[in-house]
Amino acid sequence: MITDHYSWLRGVLHEFSCQTGTIHRSTSDGNHLDLVAQIGVPEFLLDKIAYIPFGKGIAGTAAAKREPVELCNLQQDLGGVARPDAQQTKVSGSLAVPIFSADGSSVLGVLGVGMQQPHDFSDEEKQRLARFAKILCKDFSA
Repeated sequence: MITDHYSWLRGVLHEFSCQTGTIHRSTSDGNHLDLVAQIGVPEFLLDKIAYIPFGKGIAGTAAAKREPVELCNLQQDLGGVARPDAQQTKVSGSLAVPIFSADGSSVLGVLGVGMQQPHDFSDEEKQRLARFAKILCKDFSA
């Protein structure tokens, strides 16, 4: 079990050379995400990312689609995945992966990272972040 989500997230950010990160946990209704920990998110956005419906924003889309969601350049998101306020973070490259239950049947949350420069995350990076997300499965299923 992870005793300090902030320290753990800091380690993940270091591994990926990222400046921002979030951990969200699915609510009991299975339709929303609650913020558990964050690093680097501007204060004015905290209330907007504290409670996210599945399907909204990067984290909510990763939860709803049950797959990694990547934006190479959040500042130029033309696909409508990023919420308008997300562009005010000054983050460009962003990746969010779902946290699955041990049997893979449900989404327990979402782990997200972001960096200030545009970045295309490789398949290896997506898989590596998914492995970090798997560590959180034990915490979130307890």
